[in-house]
Amino acid sequence: MIDNTAEGPLRVLITGSAGFIGHHLCARLLAAGAEVTGIDALTDYYDPALKRARNVRLENPRFEAVEGRIETPGLLDELVARVRPEIVVHLAGQAGVRHSIEAPESYVEANLIGSFRLLEALRRHPCKHLMMASTSSAYGAETEMPYRETMAANMPMSFYAATKKANEAMAHSYAHLYGTPTTMFRFFTVYGPWGRPDMALFKFTKAILEGTPIDVYNHGKMQRDFTYVEDLVEGLLQLFNVPPQGPVERGPAIAGDSLSPVAPWRVVNIGHGAPQKLDNFIAAIEAATGCAAKRNLMPIQPGDVPATWADTGLQEALIGPLPKTPMVEGVARFVEWYREYHSA
Repeated sequence: MIDNTAEGPLRVLITGSAGFIGHHLCARLLAAGAEVTGIDALTDYYDPALKRARNVRLENPRFEAVEGRIETPGLLDELVARVRPEIVVHLAGQAGVRHSIEAPESYVEANLIGSFRLLEALRRHPCKHLMMASTSSAYGAETEMPYRETMAANMPMSFYAATKKANEAMAHSYAHLYGTPTTMFRFFTVYGPWGRPDMALFKFTKAILEGTPIDVYNHGKMQRDFTYVEDLVEGLLQLFNVPPQGPVERGPAIAGDSLSPVAPWRVVNIGHGAPQKLDNFIAAIEAATGCAAKRNLMPIQPGDVPATWADTGLQEALIGPLPKTPMVEGVARFVEWYREYHSA
């Protein structure tokens, strides 16, 4: 639910607004009447044309698109000072477990320095609620499942995951020192229309339609908590209205809460809450495309984990149950979008 105020529309700043999740979140906010400012670098990590096409869909008198790298000194400070957002959702950063092995410095610049620039901007120009993207990869070598927010999660398996875990720690220190209510949210294998070309669903669909083999890692013995993008966005919108409270203001404790004892800061899983076998995911793509996949079975890649599974108990305690789009339905929507996008 979006609470527009008597003074005017809710003001929201989204970093990474031309990205997969950022684009969907901006669209929902605009449809709800919010005033949205988005910033995105439109980098060439994947085809910028896809990012520009997402931005075109967001054209609206209440949407401002700013192009720039969040790590640029002064950029976010000036933007936050001008926009004065009530809610900030930090989605920008360098994504990808495998790419972090090949180009780790880009993760330092975007994920660490960029997040630092945002924290500093909000220190000088506070907002009501900062929401920062983390990842299920933060659980790393944890073997107990489902993953709970209260797990230590101190053994990242990739540099990407390490930077996201560092973001959580950085944000906690700023929440403690300066009192900014901060929610870290850990995503679990988000998929859907307008997805990234480096993600499995995009790559598998492209290869299956072209009749070329797909690389199936760990010989197919993988499980993921596949989460449809619109379900995740609904979770983000609901969390807008649940900022963590400081030690003095907070009420009765919630069982299993990750709320910091010294700061208005917590981490929340957002996932489907039910892992699916990779074979089922591929079968859903085959059904949606009407084509059989040719599998190239390979060992697990460095930095990857064989399974993920979100404990959604805290999320449900805070905002109630979220929609759970069936995987077959979500994959079919992606394939329909993919065909339309590439036929345009």
